[in-house]
Amino acid sequence: MIRHIVMWRVRGDTPAERLAASNRVKTGFEGLRGRIPGMSHLEVGLDHSRVDYACDAVLVTEFDSQEALEAYASHPEHLRVRNELGDLRTARFQVDYLADAGVSAEPKAEFLHAKA
Repeated sequence: MIRHIVMWRVRGDTPAERLAASNRVKTGFEGLRGRIPGMSHLEVGLDHSRVDYACDAVLVTEFDSQEALEAYASHPEHLRVRNELGDLRTARFQVDYLADAGVSAEPKAEFLHAKA
């Protein structure tokens, strides 16, 4: 599984304008849910910290394969949303990585008792 995360800073001279722009990003990308083959998860979050170094919006998606992610990049619905929102962003950051659903954050018992 490939996890694709994109974070944006959006235009706006006031907090209200930036919130309105962030909501457009959220609505636009949430409209892709169920329309992209191989996309198994889509989530859009808006920043509520309001710290000056935070991004305004984040997209977290998961794809069944690298091929599905690559197909998403040129999918007509994705391109439509990107074009509709293109003038809203002032910065964009992206991370794609292999996400292993089988990895646990819990230490294994044999390591817990290794020094016992």
